[in-house]
Amino acid sequence: MNAPEAHVAQVARVAMAVAAAPPAPPLISLHAAGMNFGHTVALSGIDLTLRRGQRLALIGPNGSGKTTLLRLLHGVLESSSGERSVSTLQPEGRAPRMAMLFQRPFLLNLSVRRNLLLALWLAGVPSAERRARTDQALRRIGLADLALRPATTLSGGQQQRLALARAWSLQPDILLLDEPTASLDPGAKAEVEQAIEDLGRDGITVVMSTHNLGQAKRLATHVACLVDGRLAALAATDDFFSQALPPAAAAFIRGENPWI
Repeated sequence: MNAPEAHVAQVARVAMAVAAAPPAPPLISLHAAGMNFGHTVALSGIDLTLRRGQRLALIGPNGSGKTTLLRLLHGVLESSSGERSVSTLQPEGRAPRMAMLFQRPFLLNLSVRRNLLLALWLAGVPSAERRARTDQALRRIGLADLALRPATTLSGGQQQRLALARAWSLQPDILLLDEPTASLDPGAKAEVEQAIEDLGRDGITVVMSTHNLGQAKRLATHVACLVDGRLAALAATDDFFSQALPPAAAAFIRGENPWI
């Protein structure tokens, strides 16, 4: 067998192994979940399972229920109907830890470093470990040289990266992001995207709402489209953007143009 043939055979073996591999274990599952606010139906009939290491992008029109779904997955909202189930992590034997970031991160008028230390103190992390985790998180996200700067003087992109560093220092299994790059300039957006991609490579399950279809394609392993509070489509990213979609999802994609 010559070199090109050997390479093709190797690629085929890898592809077969990936296809035969069992799916990653589930972390959180929603079954026919719905959410009402008074007479307003925000979500209806949502069936969704988050798996370990998955990166899921939530897309859809304004008011389609993306933020509500993030809060429902987190558990800060209790569903009006259906069921939310949380799996026990194996071999850890505990529920998955979660962290959520909003479009505008809440930062105190303290130094970058003290913002992280305070979050870890509130989480009950011992003093010596707090310092080590803080330093590691700032290096991981590329903010170590700004550790003593007041957090409120950082640029928008730096503040979002600090929020990501704070979340990562809590060692979450699931990271929920609500439009993390909205209103950022292209350079800051690229920095935050890189940080999100790096965290995903660490094995953290990431769920991110976004209006940027290009961002969903770059960062996500799976894409879910919400329309009028319902899950209009859910697929692996390559399939989502290359195959025919249900009418409601296809209509949304045709009407959107943010690919950068």
